[in-house]
Amino acid sequence: MPEPAKDTASAPPIKVTLSSASVYPRKVTYAFELAAELGYDGLEVMVWSDQTTQDDNALAHLAADHGVEIRSVHAPTLLVSQNVWGGKPGPKLAKAVDMAHSVGASTVVVHPPFSWQRKYARTFVDQVRELSAESGLTIAVENMYPWRSKRRDYGAYLPGWDPTEHAYDAVTLDLSHAATARQDSLEMAKAFGDRLRHVHLADGSGSGKDEHLVPGRGNQPAAKLLCHLQETGWSGDVVVEIGTRKARTAAERREDVEASLTFARTYLTPGEHPDYVPPPAHHRPDDAWEQADL
Repeated sequence: MPEPAKDTASAPPIKVTLSSASVYPRKVTYAFELAAELGYDGLEVMVWSDQTTQDDNALAHLAADHGVEIRSVHAPTLLVSQNVWGGKPGPKLAKAVDMAHSVGASTVVVHPPFSWQRKYARTFVDQVRELSAESGLTIAVENMYPWRSKRRDYGAYLPGWDPTEHAYDAVTLDLSHAATARQDSLEMAKAFGDRLRHVHLADGSGSGKDEHLVPGRGNQPAAKLLCHLQETGWSGDVVVEIGTRKARTAAERREDVEASLTFARTYLTPGEHPDYVPPPAHHRPDDAWEQADL
């Protein structure tokens, strides 16, 4: 017999939070200010060279001062944050879990190991599972993409860049990464099923660069994905993670962050509603903080 449909009428609304990476190169303090001003439901802290992102106490004070809860922590596993908290990725993931506990976050986002981190990769799946069991937190492994040159693709991650091929208990779906990999984020969400715990909302054109466009400015089925999450009673967070590094003014950055929130809330709202098209980009598309166009 088919499974009964989930009752979404009484389900709490899906929370829309802001990744502090969305305001780069502005610092995390500004992310709290903007999230409070625009009415986001919380913040995801990207841990990297901004010293405040590495300080539990400072983050807790910012959250209290601005009335913005920290709902997730992104471990420092990007190329640009390889030296944050030392050079050993395993202990850094454990420290991110400790930070999440300290600031009251329930989710830790982590990238799979780089291909040159072979020792870390051998124990990565077990470490993620053990840390999740010990901490009670969701540790959601993010989908990545192949690195491309003009001649060939590089498998830059171990055990691989596509979590649909690996047995992680929880995953993060990043729409910009799906675009870079030339995948369909809605089909990925369906393939992940109950393992999908966290979403990074952005967009991309499929150019091969990690663009982190405002949702609706690329070719990912972002609106359909959000409707699917709402209609199926999904209970994770949708995190706006766009690139505004090339914004020429504070007003342009604010408009992109606000447009992304409007897009998310539009398509996460039950029932019929007009489509929302974000305003055109003011500036050149941004390849965000991690360039893999070799």
